[in-house]
Amino acid sequence: MRLLTESDEVDQTLNIKVGRLTVGLASTQEQLREVQALRYKVFAETFSAPALVNAEGLNVDEFDQYCDHLIVRDNTTLKVVGTYRLMSPAGAQRMGRYYCENEFDLSRLEHLRSRTIEAGHACVHPDYRSGSVIMLLWSGLALYMQREQCDYLMGCASVSLSDGGHNAAALYHAFTPGQFAPAEYRVTPHHPFPLEEHKFGHVAHMPPLLKGYLRSGAWVCGEPAWDRDFHSADFFMLLPLSKLDSRYARHYVK
Repeated sequence: MRLLTESDEVDQTLNIKVGRLTVGLASTQEQLREVQALRYKVFAETFSAPALVNAEGLNVDEFDQYCDHLIVRDNTTLKVVGTYRLMSPAGAQRMGRYYCENEFDLSRLEHLRSRTIEAGHACVHPDYRSGSVIMLLWSGLALYMQREQCDYLMGCASVSLSDGGHNAAALYHAFTPGQFAPAEYRVTPHHPFPLEEHKFGHVAHMPPLLKGYLRSGAWVCGEPAWDRDFHSADFFMLLPLSKLDSRYARHYVK
């Protein structure tokens, strides 16, 4: 993806409006800054990681300029209330790698690179977590995948370690065999989260993004990585569109 400029036109093909909410792609540097400001607010509150704090109040990294950014805007307040960062195969080629490769060895998925969209940095404003915003983001994501002619979705679902990591470990042990990817789709974390150091018996609480992945039919591709910057355990998820649950396909793919 080329760098955004103030003169770029909005890509109308991805615009979806439901009630007072609209989802589309960020098309200017100003909109990108709105995305980065929302990410900062949500990530700083959710993960409580000192590495995320900065004076600008923006969450920015080197991948932003190579990605497209879905935004959900409340048309009554004009505020951006949800976002999802999308990297196409072309964007990953220009960047030199996918974001997930910072945390995982994706060697076994090499044959899928030309057909895979990476989705990440998903966040929803605390006042808009009833489900409608995440539904719009996934609908926009489905249209984006159709546009890019990709049939695999991958991404990390982050679980906060603010409780000492007990919930992340409990989630891993609660996954059913059918929720794990076949061996040929497994990935290896560069810095594994130490599952064995956390007590058993903790009741797992599943974050909405992870729940959405599993309900859609995505696989968990192995043990989580330990992201020290975000103070989180990251589960690598892979969703072949051929495996997308028909109930969710009716919502996302028109």
